[in-house]
Amino acid sequence: MPTQVLFENVEHKNVLLEDFTSGEMVQSNQHLIIHRGKAMLLDPGGHKVYSLALEEISTLIPIHDLQYLFLSHQDPDIVAAANGWLMVTDARAYLPGPWVRFVMHFGVDDMLLDRIEPIPDEGMRLNLAGCELVLLPAHFLHSPANFQVYDPVAKILYSGDLGASLGQTYTVVQKLDDHFQYMEGFHRRYIASGQVLQLWANMVGQLDIETIAPQHGAMIQGREQVRQFIDWLTSLSCGIDVMGGIYRLPK
Repeated sequence: MPTQVLFENVEHKNVLLEDFTSGEMVQSNQHLIIHRGKAMLLDPGGHKVYSLALEEISTLIPIHDLQYLFLSHQDPDIVAAANGWLMVTDARAYLPGPWVRFVMHFGVDDMLLDRIEPIPDEGMRLNLAGCELVLLPAHFLHSPANFQVYDPVAKILYSGDLGASLGQTYTVVQKLDDHFQYMEGFHRRYIASGQVLQLWANMVGQLDIETIAPQHGAMIQGREQVRQFIDWLTSLSCGIDVMGGIYRLPK
């Protein structure tokens, strides 16, 4: 599978591992941030993508230079292969605190538990060889314990399931107005409420973002389209806003 370089300078590189999924698996993206030879892998995926992703990353860095795994939430397309990554590297895995004991059900060996770090609810900053990455709270977008990553060097927000799109054939959005149709159904069903989108928008509005890179589907590039996307979310009814009426006894 091809890789795509999203940003590169003399000491920093951001790579999209475009799509190792197949068959009926939900499409997902893996991302690698490399700074001064050390790397963080974001949402590394499930068992069926593990060997392919490992092989590809090994062509980009020595695998022992993978310093961090970032697991945005508990879904299997993110954490199912965590044990494999922890076994073949010395990386530390950062995961929302409430999900640490749940991820053990994916076969993580008890002896590896001390390399799984709980992310506090308010988020944190993580030093990658001198680059300060920001782990942002994104709870209920969609998981009740969920985080995103902001890279201030590349000005990329790795948004997890927020911004996810399904069914398009491109990897970069050319015209956001034409792309909303691929995002709307997912967001209305999977995001908890419009209120939490407002809180998120107020937070990320303070960041300088040039690219939003979701875990599923196409990336949104350019400050104007990023702002348009955030504005779209703040006016979106979703989750309990649109499904409250189904809370009645089935006939």
